[in-house]
Amino acid sequence: MVPDWKAIFRGTPQSETNFATVELDSDRLPKHIAIIMDGNGRWARAKGLPRAAGHHAGMVAMRETIRAADDFGIQALTLYAFSTENWKRPRTEIQYLWYLLDEFFQADINELVERNVRISFLGDISKLPSYSQKTIGSALRKTANNDGLIVQFALNYGSRAELVDVIRMIAQDVKDGKVDLTEIEEALISSCLCKNGVPDPDLLIRTSGDQRVSNFLLWQIAYAELYFVDEMWPDFSRELFFEAITAYTKRERRFGGLK
Repeated sequence: MVPDWKAIFRGTPQSETNFATVELDSDRLPKHIAIIMDGNGRWARAKGLPRAAGHHAGMVAMRETIRAADDFGIQALTLYAFSTENWKRPRTEIQYLWYLLDEFFQADINELVERNVRISFLGDISKLPSYSQKTIGSALRKTANNDGLIVQFALNYGSRAELVDVIRMIAQDVKDGKVDLTEIEEALISSCLCKNGVPDPDLLIRTSGDQRVSNFLLWQIAYAELYFVDEMWPDFSRELFFEAITAYTKRERRFGGLK
C-alpha cells in the first residue's frame, strides 16, 4: 500500500514573500532554465524517513518551482525527473516514482491549464508503464493549445542516448541521399535536438551540492550558466530559485568572445 505522505507534505506554497516588489531586469532573465533535481533520498535519510517520503517531498518542491517559474516570467523549464541510469534503482522505488507522476498530474493538471502552461516530455516514454503513458498522453492533450510557460519533463532520458539517436537519424538521411556530408554542421545537429520549440538552456541549476551534469542535455548546455545549490531538492524553495535567477542576471555571457 502506498503511504499517504500528504499528511506530512501538503504542497502549499512555501513562501509568502512578495517577489513582485523585487525588480529584475526582464531583458536579462533566462528564457530557459534546466534543473537537475537531486537529493531526495539523502534528504529523507537525514530525517529518518523512507526514500519514498523524499520523493514525495521532491514532488512538492517541483510543484512550487513550476509556479515560481511561471510567476517570474520564465519561458521554458526543463526538469530532469528520471534518467536512463535510474532503472538501476530498486523496483519498488521506481514504481513509486511512476505513482507520483500520476498523482502530480491528477492533482495539478487543472492549475497547469489555468496558468496556460504547456507540458512536454523528453526521453523514451515507451519504456514507462502503460498507465503512466496514458497520464502523459492526457497531460499533452489538455495543455497542447497553451502558449505560456513550457515545462519539459525529462523521463527515461539520457543525453548520450539522445545524441546516438540523432547521429543514426542523420546517417540514415545521408544514406538515403536526403543530406549531404557537407551539410552536417552544428546547426543541423542543434535543429535535430531542439524539441518542442524550446531553445538551449540559458541556466542549469543542480541541487544537493554535487557539481556535475550527469548526462543531462550535454549538447544543449554548451554555453549555459551553471548554478549549484547545496540544499537537497525537497528544500529547494522559491527564494532559492529567485536567488539563482538573480545571480544569472548579474553574469556576463560572452559565448567565447569579448564585450
